[in-house]
Amino acid sequence: MSEYDDVCVLLPTMNEAETVARVVEDFRDAGFENVLVIDGGSTDETRSIAREAGARVAEQSGRGKGQAVREAVRDHVDASYVLMADADATYDAADADAMLDPLLAGETDHVIGDRFADMRPGAMTRLNRIGNRLINLAFRAIHREDYGDILSGYRAFTRESFERLHLTADGFGIETEMAVECVKNRVSVAVVPITYRERPGGSATNLHPIRDGGVIFLELYRKAKTNNPLFYFGSAGVASTAAGAAMGAFVLYRYLAFGISHEVIAVGAVGAVILGIQLLVFGVLADMIHSLHREQIERYERAVDAGTPGRPSETGGHDAGEDRGSEGRGPDSTPHEEAGEADD
Repeated sequence: MSEYDDVCVLLPTMNEAETVARVVEDFRDAGFENVLVIDGGSTDETRSIAREAGARVAEQSGRGKGQAVREAVRDHVDASYVLMADADATYDAADADAMLDPLLAGETDHVIGDRFADMRPGAMTRLNRIGNRLINLAFRAIHREDYGDILSGYRAFTRESFERLHLTADGFGIETEMAVECVKNRVSVAVVPITYRERPGGSATNLHPIRDGGVIFLELYRKAKTNNPLFYFGSAGVASTAAGAAMGAFVLYRYLAFGISHEVIAVGAVGAVILGIQLLVFGVLADMIHSLHREQIERYERAVDAGTPGRPSETGGHDAGEDRGSEGRGPDSTPHEEAGEADD
């Protein structure tokens, strides 16, 4: 019996023939017998090479990393713990112990590997590094949690906690969505320093920085609707109000300087300001409702943890019934004696 018998190593792949064997063998050498490769329709020899290296291989029914992860956990993983990594050999199997320790100790339900703790030269381009920093800053500002490196593909989590997350992203936005859903569902998260290496020569990345970065920013903003409504509606309100104020200033300047009136722009300016103020007010109200909802959920969870639901003694229902049934009885009286007293 290995200490990792209840752990499944999950490797989403797409044309990773150059590196997948090395990654599978590294994890198997580290003591992980259950290695699952979920392939997104590779056109190279990724699947056959992964099988030869000792991995279970499944071909996903759809496309994209997010869909692959959801399908793998739902249909192909029976273990209680999942260790997810990329198959491009940028992550180190030697970090698996540190990733799993908080889970196996019961300290947390989700672990994120922080690539910035030990990022090797050439592992990330300057553009990607700047983009990652901006996305992490945006995440902290919008969702008010600091997970260090929300775009890290090195994750460890319990299958039970994964099933609590409402995940819909199909592509590389899956990591961002998982981080946001952990905040939303109050899943405990630990951040562990890991090593991040340069991709081996000959392997090509499936990441498109500009396109995928834009998708991730949109995902962050979209998820703010239910997790931070004040930011979601307030930012749109501020933008609309600022646009209206700018148009109004232009109309006023043209009228005072040249005597030219711009009625249509003026009407648009007033409309934009009114819309912006309404959005700000709506954001404040939505944030209040969201806060009250979270308070109610927390109270309910505390009640469940304390075992109060159904406890009769605190509500007085069951105890009160017993008191009423025993009222007037002496400590030594019996039901038969009472019945006899009633007959008399």
